[in-house]
Amino acid sequence: MKIDLSGKTALVTGSTAGIGHAIAKGLAGSGASVVINGRGQDKVDAAVRKLEGTGARVRGIAADVSTAAGCKALVAALPEVDILINNAGIFEPKDFFEIPDEDWSRFFEVNVMSGVRLSRAYMKGMLKRNWGRIVFISSESGLNIPVEMIHYGMSKTAQLAVARGLAQLTQGTSVTVNSVLPGPTMSEGVETFVKDLAKQNGQSVDEAAANFVKQHRPSSLIQRFASVDEIANMVVYVASKEASATNGAALRAEGGIVNTIA
Repeated sequence: MKIDLSGKTALVTGSTAGIGHAIAKGLAGSGASVVINGRGQDKVDAAVRKLEGTGARVRGIAADVSTAAGCKALVAALPEVDILINNAGIFEPKDFFEIPDEDWSRFFEVNVMSGVRLSRAYMKGMLKRNWGRIVFISSESGLNIPVEMIHYGMSKTAQLAVARGLAQLTQGTSVTVNSVLPGPTMSEGVETFVKDLAKQNGQSVDEAAANFVKQHRPSSLIQRFASVDEIANMVVYVASKEASATNGAALRAEGGIVNTIA
C-alpha cells in the first residue's frame, strides 16, 4: 500500500517536537503540504527548517491554540485544510488533592478546546468539499485514567467524546473523524520526565523507563515506551484516502495496555 497525500494540506497542532513533529514528517513524506504549529516563532521556524531539509513541502504558523484568540489567528492565516491533526496537549503528574481549579481549566482549554475550536473552524469546509480528515491525538489514559494525573485522563476522555460526536455529523460523506490513543511514548517531553525519575531514584534512563512501564502500565504487551514514529505511522494511515472506511473510531496504538478486545 502506497499512501499518497499529494494535493492535500495538513495542519498538525503542537508539532514543533515529539509526536506532533513525527506526524508532520510522516504526512509530508506521503506528499501532503504540511503546516507546522507551535506557540513560539523560533521553535516553529526550527521545526520547519528541519523538515525542509528532507525536501518536504512545509511552512509554519506560530499561534497558541490553547486560547480562542490563538485559534482565531491560526484560522485567519490558514483558512482551509484537508487534514487536521489535533495534537497539541499538555500533561503533568500531580496528586489529585493538589490540583487547583486553574489546572483543571488549563488542561481542558489546551487538550480539549483547542481541537473543538479548530474542528469547528475547518470541518464545514471539509463537508462542503466532501473530503477531509480530523484526528484527535488522545491517549490510553482516556480509558485507563491514571491516578497520578486524573485531570489529564479527564481531558483525554473528553477528546474521545468530541471526536465520536463529530464523526456522527459526517454521515454519508467522505469526511472522517477519528481518535488515536498512544500509550507511553518516548517524546522529548516524556524523555525529560523519565530522566527526572532516573535522577530521583538513582537509576539509568533505560532502567527508569522500564520500571515506569512495569509499575504504572503493567498490562503493556510490548513492555516498553513506543517511539514517536510508531504513533505517527498510525496517524498517517488514518489521515489517508486508504482509511476511508474508518470513521468514529478510537484507534489504540498503546502497546496493548488496555486489557479489552474492543
